[in-house]
Amino acid sequence: MNRFCAFLLLLATLPVSAQETGAKPSLNEKFRDPNLKTEEWSQKFETESREIFHHREAILKAAGIKPGMTVADIGAGTGIFTIPFARATGPEGKVYAVEIAPKFIEYIKQRAEKEQVPNVHTVLCTDRSVELTEASIDLAFICDVYHHFEHPADSLQSLYKALKPGGTLVLIDFIRIEGRSSAFVMGHVRAGQEVFEKEITAAGFVKTGEEKGFLLENYFVRFQKPAAK
Repeated sequence: MNRFCAFLLLLATLPVSAQETGAKPSLNEKFRDPNLKTEEWSQKFETESREIFHHREAILKAAGIKPGMTVADIGAGTGIFTIPFARATGPEGKVYAVEIAPKFIEYIKQRAEKEQVPNVHTVLCTDRSVELTEASIDLAFICDVYHHFEHPADSLQSLYKALKPGGTLVLIDFIRIEGRSSAFVMGHVRAGQEVFEKEITAAGFVKTGEEKGFLLENYFVRFQKPAAK
């Protein structure tokens, strides 16, 4: 067996977390320093033609947000889910808007103040960590953001630590299937649902369910951090 074949054999035996490559940094360049003085970002994120925005109420219901919960909106953007989550969790709850871009952080702070939801707390994350305290959240929400993770294994490890035992991870991302998905999705999203699920379960999460019927361009999957024995 030559060295190249031996390398391929070794690679095939490695866990998914060791093989993953993550998104290319170039995919995220425009998200790191957005110009929020223009309407580009609200038009991009908050338009009825965007499936997840159009179905935001159904997504909120399916996510199972309840009063008193602590929720992390990972990659919160302009806060399209952060604000509804804050209202759903109520005054006894807490919502962390986790973002890598300081300008989005500032935008969400101003939006939360304007819309009078004081239970929103912003968190500046890194490309390897969500920067949340260990066992501090009940639910992590990742919507059309996971495919932007440059170091998914590291980010998932930090997210696993941040969730309380028995906590939930909700993943919504684009369906990526050759011949079905748009050219944009095929070029923008690095892998399909099966690969992303393998990466998440390799991090220790257990798949517990999937919502079907109201999303056509995206899938909605639930995972759980196993409860402490």
